[in-house]
Parts: sequence; C-alpha cells; structure tokens
Amino acid sequence: MKPLDYLALAWAAMRANPIRTFLTMLGIIIGVGSMVSMAAIGAGAQAQVQEQIRSFGANVLMINPSVRNQGGIRKAGNFRRQLTIDDAQEIAKLSSIRAAAPSVAGSAQVVYGGMNWATTVNGTTRDHFDIRGWRLASGRVFEPEEERGAGKVVVLGSMVAQKLFGDDDPLGKVVRILNTPFVVIGVLREKGFAAGQNQDDVIFVPLLTAMMRLIGSANAVNRDAVAFILASSKSDDSMDSAILDIDSLMRQRHQIEPGDENDFIVTTAASILAAQEASTRTIAILLGSIAGVSLIVGGISIMNIMLVSVTERTREIGLRLAIGARPRDVRKQFLLEAVVLCIVGGMVGVLLGGIMAFGVAKFVGWRVLLEPQVAAIAVAFAGMVGVFFGYYPAKQAARLQPVIALRSD
Repeated sequence: MKPLDYLALAWAAMRANPIRTFLTMLGIIIGVGSMVSMAAIGAGAQAQVQEQIRSFGANVLMINPSVRNQGGIRKAGNFRRQLTIDDAQEIAKLSSIRAAAPSVAGSAQVVYGGMNWATTVNGTTRDHFDIRGWRLASGRVFEPEEERGAGKVVVLGSMVAQKLFGDDDPLGKVVRILNTPFVVIGVLREKGFAAGQNQDDVIFVPLLTAMMRLIGSANAVNRDAVAFILASSKSDDSMDSAILDIDSLMRQRHQIEPGDENDFIVTTAASILAAQEASTRTIAILLGSIAGVSLIVGGISIMNIMLVSVTERTREIGLRLAIGARPRDVRKQFLLEAVVLCIVGGMVGVLLGGIMAFGVAKFVGWRVLLEPQVAAIAVAFAGMVGVFFGYYPAKQAARLQPVIALRSD
C-alpha cells in the first residue's frame, strides 16, 4: 500500500468515531497546549528582561551600602559606613570605569499651576544620564556650574512632564518642589518599566541641590554621604574586572580587614533583572513539566483506546490478512493511526496554547513570544508520543491469526 492509502485508512477510522477520537486526543491537546503557552511566556519574559537591561543602561554597576559582618557577627547599625561623594570620585578614576555618579533619592510632590504629582526625586550628577544611556527629548542636563552651585534646576521624566504639562512645552517653566521653585531645563525620553518600576516617573536635580534643599544627605552625621553610586564599565568585557577593581578600592577606603565582609554591595543591572526572569522561568518550567505529564497521560490514553480499537476491529484485521495483507501492513496502519491522532491533537494544542498564552498576557500584563520552531517541536514531540504509545497496539494487531480473527464475534 502507498503512504497515502495508510493515511486515508487512518483518517477514515478517526471519522468513524469522532467523539472517541476527540476524547483520545484531549490529553495530547492539553499537554501540547500547556507546553506551547509556557514556552511562549518564558521566551517573552527573557526578551522583556533583555529589553529592560538595554533600557537601564549598558554595563551599569550599582554600589549600595550594607551592614558588615565581622568575625561572623553582624554589627550594629552605627558600624555601617555610608558611601560618599569622594568614593564615587575615586571609583570614576579606575581604569576599568567609564563614569560614576553618586546619588540620593526621595519622594516629593511636584507642583505646577493647578497640577501636582507625587514622584521620585533623584539628586545626582550629569554623569548619571550618560551611565544610564538616557537621552533627552528636549532641553539639556545640568551644567557643571549648576552642580557646584546647587542650582535650582530640574530635569523631568517623560511621565512627570505629561502629568504636569500635558502637551505644553515644559522648558523654562517653574515648578515647585517642597515649596522651592525650580526651573525646568530638560525632559527625558521615555524608557518604560524595569525591575517592576516605571523609570519615567522621576525627576532629577543636581546632587548638592537635593542634599541642601530637598532630601538631605544619606547620613545625618556625614553631610557627604550618598544613598548609592552608579557606575559603568568601559565595555562588556571589562565588567568583571570593574567589579573587582571597585571591591578592592572600596575595601581599602573603608579600611575593611582581611576576612571581614564588605560594608557595600556591588551589583549589576543584568543580575537584578535576571532574577526577575529566573522566577518567571521557574514557573514556566514547573508548568511545562506538568504539561509533559499530561502528554504522557495522553499517550497512555491513546494506547488504551488503540488496544480497544484492535479488539473491536478484529474481523477487519483478519479479512485484510486473509486477502493478502502482510502483518507489517497492519502494524503500519495502526501505528499511523496513533501518530495521526497525536499530530492532529498537537496542532490543535498549538492553537489552544497560543490562545492561552496571549490570554494570560492580556490579563496579567506579561509579554509572550510564540516562536514557530517551538510550535513545530511540540507537534513533532506529539508525533513521537504517538509512535511510542502506538507501537504496542499496532504490534498486537499484526500478531493476530487470520483464521482466529475471522471467527471472532
């Protein structure tokens, strides 16, 4: 028989019992649908993290203060040494570092006319925008004189500009932050979300301005203390050496003895966002494993139904063998029926999985990425399930003796 003849027989057998055929395929449909949807969610999460890393800035390093352990004992809070402006200046001098920017941050109400908006105030230097790769939609950033003289100027994030000014041009307008007037000198381009935060819901003022007029320093005793330092390495390849250089410099500046833990933490934007991706990927793997179990259950269901089918079609098998069909022809027929059931179920599962993935994306707000190769692999895997679980029923059908088969009721 030709391959098309086998397919025709398999299709006819499926059409003869449509309800049973659907119930037989249900496990495969659910399994493949779950696999496809989870793969789409996982790929979407990975792509989103990569976009967020790019939006946060290339080769960004974050240095934050931390409580230090000495001899395995965590010291009291007054043992914690703050980061300072001098620390940032010394970090910027390292050969592996392109720029460094000390920062303090807080929240405040920004007022313009009858409009107001509560947002994050970030006191920093002009190097911050270069480190973050933050481009201007209009205007400019701080001048060195404004940084040294604690100038009352502000750069607005795109969301804050929209909330306060709508479609009007904010440049040159005066806004009030904690009842202090500030002149708007720039508006930043939109960056979107990163690590669960809206990067555009922020305003920037010169570091000394924030420390003297708005937020204060990060330590009531040390007026030069800052909340954190942002830095960027000179290239992707120098990230590791930059982390080691910062670690060595800061241990020396903070007089940390060998064997004692650091009183600072150096992290990368990629590591923070990768943690977010890892949690989503873990969920996807877990649910994908459940989908794999569903496929196995579906395969067992197909094997059982095919065994029932062999019993019901004993006379048909005996007649085929009696008129000249070989056992391998019967084996091929039943094996192909199992494969067709799984492949058709797999294709329906791919469609269902795509609908499920985009439904989850719309409801939860996650990004999904359905790749064609994933769908093809899922259907191929379903076909392999058909081969594996369909072989035994097909073998049983091929072993029937024609005389005994024709005598069965």
